[in-house]
Amino acid sequence: MSKYLISIPGDEALKDGTIHDPNTKLKVKAFDLLKSRFIPCKGEVRFFVTASHEKLAFETKGYKKQHKLLILQMIAHYCIYLGLLEAQIHPSWPL
Repeated sequence: MSKYLISIPGDEALKDGTIHDPNTKLKVKAFDLLKSRFIPCKGEVRFFVTASHEKLAFETKGYKKQHKLLILQMIAHYCIYLGLLEAQIHPSWPL
């Protein structure tokens, strides 16, 4: 797995960070669905994560047809960073 950078602004929740891939310049924004408002942007790719009581949404910023596997690797890296080892990644909101 590649090394990704994670940025979390000081005024935001830990789960509302951004993952950066220095090679492709792709960014993936994380949203804590229990504490943040998530409004999908047109033309971006999104995935959802569930883990115990956590519900997160991830959306690309500046998607330029990168491989979806790259996005999934970035999300997995972020989940490991948060300690969500039992995280399940979904292509749409699980009912």
